[in-house]
Amino acid sequence: MTALRVVVALDSLKGSLSAAEACVAVARGVGSVAPEAEVVQVPMADGGEGSLEAVLARGGIEAVTETVDAIGRPASAHWALDGGHAVIELAQAAGLPQVEDAPLQALAASTAGLGRVVLDALERGATEVTLLLGGSATSDGGAGVLTTLGVHLADAAGAPLGPGGGGLAAIAHLDATGIDPRALAARWRFVTDVDAPLTGPRGAAAVFGPQKGADAAAVATLDAALERFARVGAAALGVDAASIIEVPGAGAAGGVASVLRALTGGEIVAGGDWFAELVGLDAAVAGADLVISGEGRFDAQSAGGKVVSVVHAAAQRHGVPLVVIAGSVDADAARAMAVPAFSLAPGPAALAELQRDAAELLAATAASVTRLLARPR
Repeated sequence: MTALRVVVALDSLKGSLSAAEACVAVARGVGSVAPEAEVVQVPMADGGEGSLEAVLARGGIEAVTETVDAIGRPASAHWALDGGHAVIELAQAAGLPQVEDAPLQALAASTAGLGRVVLDALERGATEVTLLLGGSATSDGGAGVLTTLGVHLADAAGAPLGPGGGGLAAIAHLDATGIDPRALAARWRFVTDVDAPLTGPRGAAAVFGPQKGADAAAVATLDAALERFARVGAAALGVDAASIIEVPGAGAAGGVASVLRALTGGEIVAGGDWFAELVGLDAAVAGADLVISGEGRFDAQSAGGKVVSVVHAAAQRHGVPLVVIAGSVDADAARAMAVPAFSLAPGPAALAELQRDAAELLAATAASVTRLLARPR
């Protein structure tokens, strides 16, 4: 009988463990029950917070840029440079966790800090730029990035706009002739963990604005401002406004992949699929006896391109059983995906306790799963 082969492919557990740490914990649990097992760890991500760590686990140089956060305070942004390929996590320079200690500024929060990181990457020789879009505190349509790269945005009188999505309400002109030529020459990729359009009931402001501090009035202001921005940008670039507004993923991270994508000719890609290819998930799953995946919360959103759904698809392609371990489990989501799912909570517990003990709880749950379900094929 061949040794058991288990693939461990988890996302991060927000507030508790990185993807790599979660995989280590699960591997430890599997090994405690089946010490002879071959355990293959594949830390996963989908473009949201923690994605950079998963990228760096595969190689490349970790770079640091001194920049500002979404509300203009000094910040140090880490990113990856692999040859001429820069992988930049938006959350490092315009992330919501960075500004949770201050009053949220839904209308004024800016991606200018992200623009500084991109500019630094270009100055260090990057010819390919991948932006990991997730966890943003901003709804400025990427206007801060564009301005930092040399695009001129102005109101009807030719005056510069105010910061953030609120400033876009006055936009009347977009002039891209001054953009850094290296930005136009680079290949751009926008990795998203959502497929939201730029505006409308599923758009950047309506769905994600409230978590960034926008009340109903601010959501309406931002939605109208983002549409105005897209239409002014489309006219300046000579493209159809719908090609900016309606593209799936254009609403990710407050609309960063909207006008900037149209200007650079970049592509929007689903985060989970991009990471799966990056880390060789398919090759790892082939020939496995069991795959264990997981995330902080397994719910209805998990089926929409999140890590668990991507791992599920790979497991199905190779006929390998999948088990999900998560901080919390929605039974309806588990039934809809037709996979066994286990919560790492041993019983009623406070969130702080679960976060503190997440590694040990993951290991214990993985040991139980291995004991019950794993059999060499």
